[in-house]
Amino acid sequence: MNNKFDALKDDDSGDHDQNEENNTQKDSEKEKNDRDKPQSTTKRKAVVPGPAEHPLQYNYTFWYSRRTPGRPTSSQSYEQNIKQIGTFASVEQFWRFYSHMVRPGDLTGHSDFHLFKEGIKPMWEDDANKNGGKWIIRLRKGLASRCWENLILAMLGEQFMVGEEICGAVVSVRFQEDIISIWNKTASDQATTARIRDTLRRVLNLPPNTIMEYKTHTDSIK
Repeated sequence: MNNKFDALKDDDSGDHDQNEENNTQKDSEKEKNDRDKPQSTTKRKAVVPGPAEHPLQYNYTFWYSRRTPGRPTSSQSYEQNIKQIGTFASVEQFWRFYSHMVRPGDLTGHSDFHLFKEGIKPMWEDDANKNGGKWIIRLRKGLASRCWENLILAMLGEQFMVGEEICGAVVSVRFQEDIISIWNKTASDQATTARIRDTLRRVLNLPPNTIMEYKTHTDSIK
């Protein structure tokens, strides 16, 4: 799987850029129209792989959020703060988004990128997340960009081997440190959380003394 991703890094010939600008504009207009209609009646056009593209096992959505430090965040203000960047269904569509995105190490202030399976909001309250938890890894400054890329490629490439358990991943840029986490559905399933931990160690190539903490979302909410 990995080689496919690597090959695509260089293969981004840039011929989609013009269309992309127009599409983004159309999409945001479409999203606005979708928002104004009652949700029950709108069927969003499904995101599908293009011809000859490499489909991913699941569709994923990128999100971005930025917080004003010091302000308490209620879940409602959090939801207003979080912006959807876009959804992709293939390796090629992933690189199209990713190659235009700022690397986590270059983000300023309290910023987060979230990459979740389509249909799952990056919030504890989401049905897919509410009985789950996350592995948290605190990184010293300078490591976030590389670790985030390794983490999401492993996730898209289904390297965690825990079936449907993975919900998404988050990178949080803070002043003193950066934090990456991967969320799964069932916090009580210890075999799954252990397997995720071991895969993380491997794909992130973490120093042996790196502290990894597992936190259930119910604890986070408290």
